[in-house]
Amino acid sequence: MGFKLTESVTWVGKIDWELQKFHGEEYSTFKGSSYNSYLVRDEKVALIDTVYGPYGEEFLAGLGREINPDKIDYIVMNHCEVDHSGGLPELMRRIPDVPIYCSAQAVKILKGYYHSDWNFQVVKTGDTLSLGKKTLSFVSAPMLHWPDSMFTYMDKENVLFSNDAFGHHLASDLMFNDLVDQEELLNECIKYYANILTPFSKLVTKKINEIIAMNLSVDFIFPSHGIMWRDNPLQIVHKYLEWADDYQEDQVTIIYDTMWNSTRDMAEAIAAGIRQANKQVVIKVLHVGQRDKNDILTEIFRSKMVVAGCSTINKGILSHMAGMLEMIHGLSFKNKKGAAFGSYGWSGESVKMISESLEKAGIELVADGLKTLWKPDDAGRLECEAYGRRLAENL
Repeated sequence: MGFKLTESVTWVGKIDWELQKFHGEEYSTFKGSSYNSYLVRDEKVALIDTVYGPYGEEFLAGLGREINPDKIDYIVMNHCEVDHSGGLPELMRRIPDVPIYCSAQAVKILKGYYHSDWNFQVVKTGDTLSLGKKTLSFVSAPMLHWPDSMFTYMDKENVLFSNDAFGHHLASDLMFNDLVDQEELLNECIKYYANILTPFSKLVTKKINEIIAMNLSVDFIFPSHGIMWRDNPLQIVHKYLEWADDYQEDQVTIIYDTMWNSTRDMAEAIAAGIRQANKQVVIKVLHVGQRDKNDILTEIFRSKMVVAGCSTINKGILSHMAGMLEMIHGLSFKNKKGAAFGSYGWSGESVKMISESLEKAGIELVADGLKTLWKPDDAGRLECEAYGRRLAENL
């Protein structure tokens, strides 16, 4: 059964309680998620987005319990990634001629995924679609976070259907933001932003300011994942503006990978040195081979400084650290300082490689890398502590 959100809007999506991974194996979703599809009933009926493909038949069955699909006049696809468009082929087999309103890029993507030439109606910012008493207005949002992305706004009830923007991965049948645990909700929101939207922060700021200039009244924000915003819905918009503005908290994140715990000993000694120099800063020490990579990236997003360490193997670095450095580079974090460290046995290339990777990622190096031969002894630990104190001077 659907869930009535407003007088006109009914949620007809899918809560995925079991979801643990997203974007293949790239994003952890330990709290599950949802694929939010919205049925809007006025004199005309519109369906906004669908669900992930494996739930296509279930989606159509549930939709049929809410309305005869033949009564749907319009379909709006705000974004065509398969977690939103996957239910579309099943639906279009039932109602093949119903027009699909989407961006020009979305047409290319839908054809690329499903190899069907449906009744596409291309829209852009400023275009509208009357449902009778209410009107849908479209706002192009390219690269937030795909080229085809757009928002849809419905007047009278003042609903912004924002697709991936302002969403998060959290499974809950409570549906609304004022009913769920607030700390859990915010943690999932910042994790979502840090891991998915960070590279597009300048576009986030530009698009939000563009929408603000439209003077739209927003009483509800209905994203494509997670719960819906009805209590002070613009709070998440203000958070996005904050996160997009080269965000940082008073935090240092030390990440490391290690073979025989020598580099771990260095990491902990560096952390001790930072603490000696700064009693207030939050310090996180995280093993990249054992901790969830998306949680690590979220901590880096929060931080003023990232200190990365790894032992040398085969004239290179361990695979988990290599992958983490690649993800840091891809996310294009801004306003971060950094440094590198590591232990070695005979060749010792890792520190130089980490330093180069951090610099390539746009992170400002504040010290030469620190290398320790084999395992740090008492003098070596003191050297690491002194290194931490020097790093703290740059916070």
